Amino acid sequence: MVYICNRTKIAFQLRYFIELAYKGTNYHGWQLQPSSISVQELINKAFTTIFRTPINVVGAGRTDTGVHAEQLFAHVDFEKKIDTKDVVYKLNSILPNDIVIENIRKVTDTTHARFDATSRSYEYRIFLGRNPFLIDTTWQLNNKKLNIVKMNEASQILLTYTNFKCFSRTNSNVKTYNCAVRKAEWILTNKMLIFHITADRFLRNMVRAIVGTLIEVGIEKITIEEFKQIIDSKDRCNAGTSAPAKGLFLTQVRYPKTIFIHE
Repeated sequence: MVYICNRTKIAFQLRYFIELAYKGTNYHGWQLQPSSISVQELINKAFTTIFRTPINVVGAGRTDTGVHAEQLFAHVDFEKKIDTKDVVYKLNSILPNDIVIENIRKVTDTTHARFDATSRSYEYRIFLGRNPFLIDTTWQLNNKKLNIVKMNEASQILLTYTNFKCFSRTNSNVKTYNCAVRKAEWILTNKMLIFHITADRFLRNMVRAIVGTLIEVGIEKITIEEFKQIIDSKDRCNAGTSAPAKGLFLTQVRYPKTIFIHE
């Protein structure tokens, strides 16, 4: 087994995509951490147990502590063809119940889980009231009046900008703060208010910072014009407080259909 972290691969290796989901409450995010348990660590350990050799998977991105994923992809390389259904069964037998392997599919040899993703979608879930069964998976706002019309008006402004430095974690080491936001919308169903957002990429803490700022629009603490000024400022200090991690879900990662090999 040879693990390659970039697009260069030895010709005889076979690359597979792992589709998975997890509830992030008990984990210090997706990415490996030196002293805290992460989702990636447990998946690596499960693969290593099954194949009896060190294996590291490469994820499509990272989620922060407490953030959930309804769909995330990672890739892994093998020297020989594997029985994907059998491996899925074995992985799910080893992993805790809050991490589930949905599928494993063969992809073209140079496909990368992170760099070849064409879009990512998130939902931020707010429960307008109190519900003991949703404590770990929603931000619960009780007796707070929100102007959802204005929140949606401000959300549409996101589609007209490319630089989102004002919503990025201040210590982020990135080459660019540009993102192409393709969808941003609030939908209220009964007491569940969900923010849907899709973009080609996201900055660290971006969605939670956007949600926190849009809530300030909703309670009419800031105006639509002030929301624009915050984005124009490119200064994180001007945006609202980040919404709690527990309400955030990565819901979809999309790729070109041509990367998947049908066997």
